[in-house]
Amino acid sequence: MTPAAPPSPAAVLVVCLCAEWCGVCRDYRQRFAQVQTQFPGVRFLWIDVEDEADLLDPLDVEDFPTLLLAVGDKPHFFGPLTPQTDTLARLVRSLIEDTSPPALADPSLTALVARIRAAHPFL
Repeated sequence: MTPAAPPSPAAVLVVCLCAEWCGVCRDYRQRFAQVQTQFPGVRFLWIDVEDEADLLDPLDVEDFPTLLLAVGDKPHFFGPLTPQTDTLARLVRSLIEDTSPPALADPSLTALVARIRAAHPFL
């Protein structure tokens, strides 16, 4: 039996949910972009929770930064994260290197991933 292959980087979505008024978020944006350069092919997206409140509804993000990581249409991580490049890089690396990363069994997060992918199609 052949072991499962890790997910294709193109299938991986990393979304930072932040707010422009949040100083921590503004500081984190550059670090988020730095991590993006380490993972070519992985799709990174910055979403301002106030600008795109309709997209997130009914989810309410209270802690910043909050990260959503998905493979395909399945969410694998959702929650606040310390705003450090190493922490985000380690999380992304573990997701793309794992041959069968566990998905979150939360229908509201699965629906959120679908709405984000529909609203932000990638080339």
